[in-house]
Amino acid sequence: MSPGERFTLGLAAVATAAGLTAWLVARARARRGKSAEEIERRRRLDVHQHGRIAQGHIVDFLDAGDCDHGGRLLLYKYEVGGVTYEAAQDISALANLLALAHGLAGQIASVKYDPKRPTNSIIACEDWCGIKEIARLRD
Repeated sequence: MSPGERFTLGLAAVATAAGLTAWLVARARARRGKSAEEIERRRRLDVHQHGRIAQGHIVDFLDAGDCDHGGRLLLYKYEVGGVTYEAAQDISALANLLALAHGLAGQIASVKYDPKRPTNSIIACEDWCGIKEIARLRD
């Protein structure tokens, strides 16, 4: 390998490393500026946009909103590929769902899940609701 080729190869390696470092720094800054609520909102919308629908069953509603770190959790089950998943979604930010949550236990609902990670699921988000009664109220 000639000295010119080595120089070009070294320069390309340095440029690649600098570009990768700049990209990593930009991603770290972008994530640092988001609140936990914003990260959760984006997760819900991403599952809504890319998710698949399965039939689910609402198990219970836990209202821990009076505690310092508590939320309002809707517990539900659903099955994907023969595997049953149990999940909970904090619905504190979803006022339309929160108002009716106490009476939802035992109801059938649609659940959206990430086909790549079926454990990542939602029962509702800002743009969609898998609970028929609430979905009808929105239309």
